[in-house]
Amino acid sequence: MPEFPDITVYIEALAERLYGAVLQGIRLASLFVLRTAVPEIDDVTGRRVVGFERLGKRIVISLEGDYHMVIHLMIAGRLKWYAAGRRIPGKLGLAAFDFETGTLVLTEAGQKKRAALHLVQGTDALQAHHPGGLEVFDIDLPGFREALSRQNRTLKRALTDQRILSGIGNAYSDEILHRARLSPMRQIRYLDDDDWTRLFAATRATLTEWTNRLRARTSGKFPEKVTAFHPEMAVHGKYKEPCPDCGRPVQRIRYAANECNYCAQCQNQGNLLGDRGMSRLLKKDWPKTLEELDV
Repeated sequence: MPEFPDITVYIEALAERLYGAVLQGIRLASLFVLRTAVPEIDDVTGRRVVGFERLGKRIVISLEGDYHMVIHLMIAGRLKWYAAGRRIPGKLGLAAFDFETGTLVLTEAGQKKRAALHLVQGTDALQAHHPGGLEVFDIDLPGFREALSRQNRTLKRALTDQRILSGIGNAYSDEILHRARLSPMRQIRYLDDDDWTRLFAATRATLTEWTNRLRARTSGKFPEKVTAFHPEMAVHGKYKEPCPDCGRPVQRIRYAANECNYCAQCQNQGNLLGDRGMSRLLKKDWPKTLEELDV
């Protein structure tokens, strides 16, 4: 799922191409993608683009008259930019937004169509789509600590909860926790002052670094091949590959439809985290440390 850095770069690319442009129409290949009935497509057609915003992992394109198009890409949704009048791709295409400057196409890979478009009018209607998480660059260390400490959760769960912090998901939480040298399953209540300082700094540094990386990668072009996996990442998607800091193999734990990648040496004193599936199945045979894993 596109996260803070990806959404930021998407919005910057959209602003460069669409600010001040008139929305000429919306074409739908799938009626399911439009999740609201009021306002209607005709209500927003002919209106000029006046702004852009990120609400958590959602992209907001604002139009004259306090109308807003809220696009939630979910896991497999992506945006494509083409010359004006481009047809909607038959297999992956969900919708097309036509402007005189070009056509923005919403696509989604896979069988589960989760990407969504909401048309809303007014500030209150727009804010109803905000998950409520704080922007990490709008708060200081005490505010960051207070927000994450409201409930005693694991660090992985707290960082990715959009009601707590805005825009951080599975990929960048892995990278943040590796940079902070903290276990993803560490409970909030066990963090000391030094842990909080490292976590706050790592969160800001990771998001800044990857936003700048993606900006440089697009280099004025519209973002292509938006993915949660990058060769330069330290641990996310790097199961069994060497940690860039200590050289030990990156580990993973799986839960529900997700997985978490981490370095046992750098983040958990060489101890392996229990996988809900395999560790319960193997019980005593499940290795507890990297040394046992190497035997």
